[in-house]
Amino acid sequence: MKYLDSFADIMKHTTSPWIALIIVLTAPLLSVIDIFIVNVAIPSIKIGVHASDGQIQLVIAGYLLGYASFLITGGRAGDDFGRKTVFFWGMLSFTVFSCLCGLSQTPLLLNVTRFFQGMSASFMVPQAIAFIQILFTDPKERAKAFGWFGITLGIASIIGQVLGGYLSEIHTFIDGWRFIFFINLPVGLVALWATHHFLPETGRHAKLAFDYSGIAILTLGLFCLIYPLTQGREAGWPLWSIVLLLLSMVSFVYFIYDQKEKLKKGVSPLINMELFNNKDFSIGLIAVLFQFMMHTSYLLTSAVFLQNGLGISSANAGLYFVLPGILFTLSSVTASKLLPRYGKLIPQSGILIIILSFALQIHFFKSSVSGGIIFILMGIYGMGNGLVLPSLLNLALKGVPQKFAGAAAGVYSTFQQTASALGICIIGGIFYSVADTGSNTWNYTKAFEYSTYANILCLVLTGLMLALLPKAKNDTHELHIAE
Repeated sequence: MKYLDSFADIMKHTTSPWIALIIVLTAPLLSVIDIFIVNVAIPSIKIGVHASDGQIQLVIAGYLLGYASFLITGGRAGDDFGRKTVFFWGMLSFTVFSCLCGLSQTPLLLNVTRFFQGMSASFMVPQAIAFIQILFTDPKERAKAFGWFGITLGIASIIGQVLGGYLSEIHTFIDGWRFIFFINLPVGLVALWATHHFLPETGRHAKLAFDYSGIAILTLGLFCLIYPLTQGREAGWPLWSIVLLLLSMVSFVYFIYDQKEKLKKGVSPLINMELFNNKDFSIGLIAVLFQFMMHTSYLLTSAVFLQNGLGISSANAGLYFVLPGILFTLSSVTASKLLPRYGKLIPQSGILIIILSFALQIHFFKSSVSGGIIFILMGIYGMGNGLVLPSLLNLALKGVPQKFAGAAAGVYSTFQQTASALGICIIGGIFYSVADTGSNTWNYTKAFEYSTYANILCLVLTGLMLALLPKAKNDTHELHIAE
């Protein structure tokens, strides 16, 4: 410890914004890894905690639900209490709940701890974005910093898929899948130590009252939507599931009314509803809904299909996601350069590439398919998706007035995570419904085919939304936020 303290004293006098950047990038790194690392490990986790299909869907959807519900609140907490303080406690909570996930013995305990793990991520990730904006005042330096943010997301997706497969294969005194959560412990501890010694505290803004009632209404609505979509199907859609779905609709309608009324009274709402007066922003959010439903559900269904449908080990299944991750990162960089000139033509081209990949996957992904074909077609998917996702962000936010930039970023991120949870529930539900043919027999090939058709429909709807957006203008500006 004396050595570490001496090292810290030396570094305090030499810390640059780039050192701080490395520290705060651990937040998006861990949060994204913990989305992707579970996908390949799902079959092992299901056996390990004796979970049903619906309960195992909640392992992913519950994390996204906690993440989505508190993103806006997490951003505001940094304004009130200081970015460093909120980042530190968010990272500490994330690390603790990661370990509790790894110790879980039942599906209920795992899903509860996953929800709080996602909620912890929603407090630490917005601080990373804010630190980049604060520490890098030069536009060129800030662009580089955001570039590294994007690269971190791409690397995290690759690491997550590969580690999820590899760690699931480990057989020691504990189940291998538990290591996918315990691995966050050493990274979290190092990040906490570095945060305490090297990360500067930021100024605190004038305190705004937290919209606690708005948070409660939104979270209730999301829960009443997500839970019956995952659990109701297995139970045969009993009355309680229908009641909860209706309650979710009522909650969302009341939430909109509540937010508008607070704005009229001069009370700070959770979401400024004036944002939705911007037609392009609203259309962009609908496009985000369908694209992220497709993206997140595909990562789940393809991982389960590779293992349970084609008999590929979890370690080898994880390797098939390396090329998509690499090509996603490369095409994202290309898209960022071409988007100012060609506008929505870039994501539209990406959609066509993904649809081509899916059509070929439906045709070739049978029991006799070769590993080379799987590798290539999944790589094409990653390349096409890289042209779409970052472009959607810029197209949706470019027309938002600067005074709404922060609020729009929070709404976008919240909508994105909610869409991902819905994809897991709805399209993942289609997959498991078709796969379960009864009498303990499963048809994963047919399930993958039907879920892929649903994903193609989502892509078509995304394309229709893009068609409604205006053509590119060279004088538009871009806003950068996290994926």
